[in-house]
Amino acid sequence: MGMKSARLPLGFTFSFPCHQKSLDAGILVNWTKGFKCTDCEGEDVVELLREGIKRKEEFDLDVVAVVNDTVGTMMTCAYEEPTCEIGLIAGTGSNACYMEEMRNIETVEGNEGRMCVNMEWGAFGDNGCLDDIRTQYDRAVDENSLNEGKQRYEKMCSGMYLGEIVRNILIDLTKRGFLFRGKISETLKTRGIFETKFLSQIESDRLALLQVRAILQQLGLDSTCDDSIIVKEVCSTVSRRAAQICGAGMAGVVDKIRENRALDHLDVTVGVDGTLYKLHPHFSRIFHQTVKELAPKCNVNFLLSEDGSGKGAALITAVGCRQRAQEALQA
Repeated sequence: MGMKSARLPLGFTFSFPCHQKSLDAGILVNWTKGFKCTDCEGEDVVELLREGIKRKEEFDLDVVAVVNDTVGTMMTCAYEEPTCEIGLIAGTGSNACYMEEMRNIETVEGNEGRMCVNMEWGAFGDNGCLDDIRTQYDRAVDENSLNEGKQRYEKMCSGMYLGEIVRNILIDLTKRGFLFRGKISETLKTRGIFETKFLSQIESDRLALLQVRAILQQLGLDSTCDDSIIVKEVCSTVSRRAAQICGAGMAGVVDKIRENRALDHLDVTVGVDGTLYKLHPHFSRIFHQTVKELAPKCNVNFLLSEDGSGKGAALITAVGCRQRAQEALQA
């Protein structure tokens, strides 16, 4: 492609938990969101990428920064809106980052200024603290996942799992004779068949019950109008709970920032990305409402990231390159 002669700086967006040793080094803690790849956990993903680039022998790429997608999203939005100090991903997975006071970060020397913290909040509840609000359906989804016992919060509020929660509820209601004349189809028994996109379609305000029945027929489910009403209510309940759980997490973050800065009132912007937030007809509204109710002393604005996390990774990479150049001049 005629690019071998140029050494191009690269920003690497990586949306999995890492121990970040430096701007260009990240040790993968564990896979999430249903991913599984051998011989990667415990390894530096940047080094693995560099080795892969070297094997291709097509480009000379300099990996300057590895960036979590929440951080990339925050940086993308902060470039347009300086009050953006939080990044949120509400899509296949769920995670957030925020600007923490340096005095509260024990692993870094110095008390002045702020540092971005990737929360990996999907793992909230792995110690059992959410057990009181987890249902039998949450437990069933967890037990049949690739990472049982991990990412419990994420499994309650992210797009990867909402359809599967609904499927488990529908099976239970059918067994109890409330749905589909008490007959469980082979299709409904298939794990992952009820995708989260079906929740968005079924909950659309423009969709009549006949269209809901058509969607269910695509899934091999012979439904009545009463069945369609119940399925729509199940989808609505699961989505509402997800938005409220996610909103509760965000309310905790903004209130922590306010308390850290000893403010009576906080104005802050959250940069947001993710298909669940963008495409679900009601998720964002319920999420916003929950944050407002649970953090009344915070005025939180939400800015949709149109460029995803890639632009933020590019901005961080550009700053990294500039710092390198300045250090080289001073050497």
